[in-house]
Amino acid sequence: MRSPRTLAALFAGIAALALSTASTSAEDVRSVPPPHPLDESAPPAPAPREIASRHGDANDDTFSPDEIVQAGSDFFGVTTEVMAKAVQRVTEDLGQPDGYIKGDEGSGAFVVGLRYGSGWLIRKGMEPTRVYWRGPSIGFDAGANGSKVFTLVYNLREERRLYQRFPGVEGSFYFVAGLGVNYMRSGGVTLAPIRTGVGLRAGVNAHYQVYSDRRDWFPL
Repeated sequence: MRSPRTLAALFAGIAALALSTASTSAEDVRSVPPPHPLDESAPPAPAPREIASRHGDANDDTFSPDEIVQAGSDFFGVTTEVMAKAVQRVTEDLGQPDGYIKGDEGSGAFVVGLRYGSGWLIRKGMEPTRVYWRGPSIGFDAGANGSKVFTLVYNLREERRLYQRFPGVEGSFYFVAGLGVNYMRSGGVTLAPIRTGVGLRAGVNAHYQVYSDRRDWFPL
């Protein structure tokens, strides 16, 4: 059996060890750097109107005519009445889109023409995606044009389905309230670009556009 003096020495050693461990733990806590603030260089979240709220069925990923009219009139800087006339014509033909592209383009032609553009693909519940398009046109038209383009997208389902060549649908070009509209279709996906801008290139022409996720100056 241990003597009282031995037990006292043992307890004193345990106490000293405990104090030393506590001191070391406190120093470790103080040495941990504070968390970094949020990275302010990250791109801002899209505006609420850019990723519209869902209405009705939670599985509905299409945009209503009212949502399209509001987004398009804001983009073009026209009244909702003007935009509504164009949207009504397209939705009567094609229904409600599951996305839209808003962007700018430049084009020019003398019989043979070229067109280049870029913009943002907007889909419900998803971040905007940068997209680019280009393409030639051949026909009886001449002139130059710098346009804003608001393109309704139908039956996209997956973003990768956009990245292909879209021929123009013959006879689909028309004017509504000063806005030019035509249809392009490929692989089950239909695009309906709505344009306004300086100049006029509405002649009879056969054309196609190639969409991609990166800029490419080769027009074909």
